[in-house]
Amino acid sequence: MVDHPPRLADVAHRQQDLVTRVQLLQAGYDDMFIYRQTRRGRWQRVLPATYALVTGVLTDEQRRISAALYAGRGAQLTGLSALSWYGFRYSPRTTDVHLLVPHSTSRKSTGHVLVSRALSLDPRARPTAHYPVCSPARAVVDAARDLRDLRTVRAIVAEAVQRSFTDLAALDEEIVRARRSRTALVRKAFHEVTAGTRSAPEAELRDCLAGSRLLPEILWNPRLTTADGHTLPTPDGYLAESALALEVDSREYHFSPDGWARTLDRHNELSRLGVMILHFTPAQVRREPERVRRTVEQAHASRQGLAAAVAVHAAPAAGC
Repeated sequence: MVDHPPRLADVAHRQQDLVTRVQLLQAGYDDMFIYRQTRRGRWQRVLPATYALVTGVLTDEQRRISAALYAGRGAQLTGLSALSWYGFRYSPRTTDVHLLVPHSTSRKSTGHVLVSRALSLDPRARPTAHYPVCSPARAVVDAARDLRDLRTVRAIVAEAVQRSFTDLAALDEEIVRARRSRTALVRKAFHEVTAGTRSAPEAELRDCLAGSRLLPEILWNPRLTTADGHTLPTPDGYLAESALALEVDSREYHFSPDGWARTLDRHNELSRLGVMILHFTPAQVRREPERVRRTVEQAHASRQGLAAAVAVHAAPAAGC
């Protein structure tokens, strides 16, 4: 064990045993001593001129700190790394650390650090003890620009809005800022959310039914009320002409430990007023879209003319 000078010991404690070469030199160590410590396996060189004074696998936070030390002042955590820091549930996991740096910075991607140069950093970045974290809206858009799977982008955008990490205005601002640079997927997901869909499975159902020539307009996450103004449960989709509700029943997006009971309550409350409810799983929508579309078309056709007898008023979701 090396008995570090007090100044270095304090720095290492604050930085979770991660230090830079400059900090080691300032503590009185020379390059040969640093080399011997890493050669003997007592320290780790985790990135260029960046060392861990401990052995073993780094934690997620240590990886982020080491990346920030390598990139220097001004670097901001963004993309999937920032979404993980915020606690997003449905964003892909990654061991890489994505950082935004000023355009004039000479740092390059290396090891577990992905460096993106930006003409303008995020003015809404949140400060932490070791690095600023881009705002959720900026992080969502940056993450989506590096993804190639629409379903994943949908899930991230939907979660950002559903769990109030950010709002539609902030997302729109970030999409506009990014212009047309790899933003096709996030633009599509954003438009789906503004149209009323609130999850990736709902968006897939929307795509599934969009090509039908037999179905009228579908309201997504509409506001349903009784004739006397009582608020009713909100289905994923609703066809007002036939009083037909659509639900995508996904354990991942809809169920909590008592979710099944709530689902039954929602079903019963709408059913007693004459609304017909069709339930689909995300797997059915994804694997059997024609069958799902045909089922909805047939149910709608069989209920033509029944809307007037159902005392339910439907309006688009707020903001749509």
